[in-house]
Formats: sequence, C-alpha cells, structure tokens
Amino acid sequence: MSDPSKILPDIGARLLYRDALLLVIDKPAGLPVHPGPKGGETLTDHLDALRFGLPRRPEAVHRLDRDTSGCLALGRHAKALARLNRLFATSAAEKTYWALVAGGPEAEAGRIDLPLARRSDDPRSWWMKADPEGEPALTEFRVLGRAPGAAWLELRPVTGRTHQLRVHCAAMGFPILGDPIYGDAPRAGGPGLQLHARALSLPLYPKRPPVRAEAPVPEHMRAGLAAFSAGRGPPLPGG
Repeated sequence: MSDPSKILPDIGARLLYRDALLLVIDKPAGLPVHPGPKGGETLTDHLDALRFGLPRRPEAVHRLDRDTSGCLALGRHAKALARLNRLFATSAAEKTYWALVAGGPEAEAGRIDLPLARRSDDPRSWWMKADPEGEPALTEFRVLGRAPGAAWLELRPVTGRTHQLRVHCAAMGFPILGDPIYGDAPRAGGPGLQLHARALSLPLYPKRPPVRAEAPVPEHMRAGLAAFSAGRGPPLPGG
C-alpha cells in the first residue's frame, strides 16, 4: 500500500476554493487523479480529508494528467457532480493552462484544430495522435512570452480530449518542455512536464458571476518562468 503522505502530505493546504457544491484544489505534478493498474499513490487516497462534515468524500469532475499540476474541480455530492459534469460536457467550463514549449508558434495567437485518436487499439493505452479520422479537438493559444528557442503559452482547450494540449503542441512543432511521450525529454531525471492548469472558471450559479480559481506557479516551473522574465528562456532538453 502506498504512503499517502509521499507526494501530498497536506491536501487541505492546496485548497483553492470551497463552497457547498464545489472544491477546487491545486493538484501537484506527479500525482495521478485516479487509481491505475500499476497501483501507487493517487489523489483518491487523500479525498476523505476534504469531506468538511459531509458523509461522502468529494469526487473529481475532470482529469489532469499525472504530471500536470494545477486547478482540479471536485464535486461534493451527487447533485453537485451532476451539475458540474454538465458544465464540462458542454464546454461551459473555461480552463486556462500555462505551458513552456520548445520553439513556438509564428502567430501571437490562434487556434489548433486537429482531431485526435488513440495510437493503439489497446484500451489500456492513453497515448494519442493527430488523426483526421479521430474525435474533434480544438485548442486556443496565446503567446505570453518569447525567448531564444522557447515560448511561454497560454492554452485554452475548447474540447477535452486525452493529452490534447500535449499532442496539439507537439503536432504543431512546438512540444511542451519536459514531455517524455510527445517531446524529447528523458523519462527520468528531466525537468518535469512544463504544463500547469493555471485557472478554472465555472458558471455554476445562474445569478452569480462564474466561480474562478487560480493555482500558483508550481516549483518545477518557477525557474523556467523566471528565465523568461530575464529574457533568456528556460533550458532546452539536452542543453
């Protein structure tokens, strides 16, 4: 059995937003949201600590990759989960990511419209590829900063396909730094995936402004972003 304090010793300290229906936490990189076939620590191991007096623990409404950090929404009970699921299913939930990429797009802003499909017929495989016969996938991007050989992007997924941002960036020629699957980062000892779910906006209540949460920059991305501020850009893989 995994030690639930290994990656996430205090989940309460990562709470970004709380009300009667919704919790938003800042998920750390390296922690899967759901249990997988290989076992090990997952977010599920920690959710009992977020009951806050309710009889059941909250549940994740959407997914973040194991190595992606940032805003993750949790529904606190069945009615909350149903309402939140509708927001994510209809793309009413607005998700904003920050990514550090190798190279960068020529345009300062634009859209990536590339359908995606699984690389393999194996249902256990989550690896994806751009495929004209695949499911529609749309990402909006904006350049927040440029430096030699790299760019800092704001990414807004309109659809929510598996690994969408990682595949879209790689297919367009500017893979996300630290990505060992779709980029050229090493599988061990690398800088970590430079992808962060920066903000989440949810129109949860009809007569109120959307609920908005923002996650601070994670430790493994601070050096890269600081380098952009200095006009250098982050170190590239192998550099």
